[in-house]
Order: sequence, then structure tokens, then C-alpha cells
Amino acid sequence: MINQYLETSKNKWIKVLSSLLIVLVICLLGNLALGSVAIDWNALLSFTFSGTTGNESWDLILLNFRLPKALTALLVGSALSVSGLQMQTLFRNPLAGPYVLGISSGAGLGVAIAIFLGFYLGGFLELSGIGRSWLLVAAAGLGSLSVLLVISLAATKIKDSVTLLIIGLMFGAAAGAFVSILQFFSQAENIQAYVIWSFGSLGSLSWTELTVFIPIILLGLMMSVLLSKPLNTLLLGENYAISLGLNLKRTRLLIIINTAILAGTVTAFCGPIAFFGIALPHLTRMLFNTSNHLFLTPLVILFGGSLMLVFDLIAQLPGIETTLPINAVTALFGAPFVIYILLRKRNLNYSY
Repeated sequence: MINQYLETSKNKWIKVLSSLLIVLVICLLGNLALGSVAIDWNALLSFTFSGTTGNESWDLILLNFRLPKALTALLVGSALSVSGLQMQTLFRNPLAGPYVLGISSGAGLGVAIAIFLGFYLGGFLELSGIGRSWLLVAAAGLGSLSVLLVISLAATKIKDSVTLLIIGLMFGAAAGAFVSILQFFSQAENIQAYVIWSFGSLGSLSWTELTVFIPIILLGLMMSVLLSKPLNTLLLGENYAISLGLNLKRTRLLIIINTAILAGTVTAFCGPIAFFGIALPHLTRMLFNTSNHLFLTPLVILFGGSLMLVFDLIAQLPGIETTLPINAVTALFGAPFVIYILLRKRNLNYSY
């Protein structure tokens, strides 16, 4: 009887994941087809299977602009969603997100230093306007890494996850204060450059940058799947997890490192993208009615990638050349959902 139930449950989730994978493919194709220049679906299918649409300008648009942006959106959505899920489970807090440990703030401080002090660091750092440069990626990466090292050290010394959460928030506040000071003494064009970076962007990565971005994100996603069992154990409470033989310090450190890899890489390459990582795990739980991370992790990865592709399509304003900042779109949809979570769940101690 038990074996029959497990087999039925397994078949159910295989069907759900397969359906969600099909939805992801449809969203990806829709993202490629629609924009300021609409591309015929038949031509798009031809491009998918043969590598060309038969129209030289369409091939150029797809290869140099839409395909890199669509792949970026897919991976960003998956990375932020699964890192948000990990933070909510680790801290048992429904409002925990991928940037709760100060990773984004550390990246922002690194970029602020590169932009605001670039003039003093050398004349070759011409950052009067923001562009997708390896300098900014390196600066954001170093900022995220610095915060990660401090938080990882704290994680080995502190037993209480709530204390660790507060330390992360304080690091974020301190980094924000330093950025404000740098802005106060900076020139107007540099402030504008930093503000543009803070809007977030999915369409700035070249294929060269994607060769670095894609492997790191895929590595982080694979680590997330491997952490599903420990995350399930944490749902029972830290004391009970320890009694079951879970090495809490090691597990917590691995979760923090994995979240930092995912959220830090996204921030370094695409800028901070708000609300998505907080709202998406809740939405996935509500739609699929499961808290089992063995199923929830792949669900969040697929659903997060699909929804970010939809948000990117909304930001493109199909038929119009203007593109909205992706942060504006995610916040517009994410903020009301977070308010709903607050009203629905007054007790913020995260548990199932």
C-alpha cells in the first residue's frame, strides 16, 4: 500500500515537472519572438532547429540580443528563486530573501567604489556612464565575496540562525551607509551611473560574459538540488535536525555559500533585482501545495525561470522601443504579494 502511494506521488510530480518544463520552453520562445521587432513563429522554429530564420536582420537580433537576454532572464529567475527558498527555510522567516545576508549590499558597495572613486584610482577608469564592463563585475564580485567571508566566519561561531540573520542585515545597512557617503561627495554623472546600475538589467550580457555567468549559476543550481534533503530536515526545527544526525554548522555554511554564489553572481552581472526571490518561493508553495524540497527545489527553479521570462517580456513593452528597468517590474508585482504574505501570516516565525 505504501509502495503504491509512493509510486502514485512520484508519477504525479513527474507530470507536474514535465508540464512546467513545457511552460518554460513556451515562455522562452515567446521571449525570443516578441519585442520592438516581432519575429514570425515559423521563422523562430526554423532558427531553433537550423540556426537561421532565413532573414539576416532577424538572425542578428536573435543571436546578439534576444537569445543572450532570454538565457540571462531564465537563469536569473531560477537563481534568485532557489536562493530565496533556501534563506526562508534556513531562517524560518517568510520575508527572508536572497539578499538578506548583505550580499547585494556588498556588491553595491564594490560597484559604488569602482564608479565614485574611479577617477582617483586612475585615469583609465572612465566610468562617466554605466556599461557592462568586467571592472564592474569584478568590483561587485569582490564586494559580495567580502561579505560572504565575514558571514561564513560568523556562521562557524554562532549557533543561532536569527543572530546570523541580524548580522547580515547590519552588514547591509553599513554598506548602504558607505554608499550614501560616496554618493554625497560624488559627481552627478557618477551618481546617475550608479542609479542606472541599481535598476538591474537582463539585456547587458555578451556571449563572452555568459561563458562565465552560465557555468557559475548552473553549479549553484546543482548544489541547491543536492541540499534538498538537509533543507527538509531543517523544516523540523534545528534541535530536532541535530537529533537526527544533521551537522547544523556545516549545512548552514553550505546553504549560505550556495546562496552567496547564486545571488552574488546575479548581482555582479545584472545588478540587484528586488522582491523576486522573496515572493516566488511563496507563490510556488501556494500553487503546488508542497513543502518537500525534493520537489519544491526543481519546481522553484523551473517556475522562477518561466516567470522572469514573462517579466522580461513585460519590461520590453512589445511593439515599443522603450524598455522598463527590470527592478520596476519585479517590484510592481512582488511588493503587493509580500504585503499579502504579511497580512495572511502575522506570525513571522517560519514553519510548516
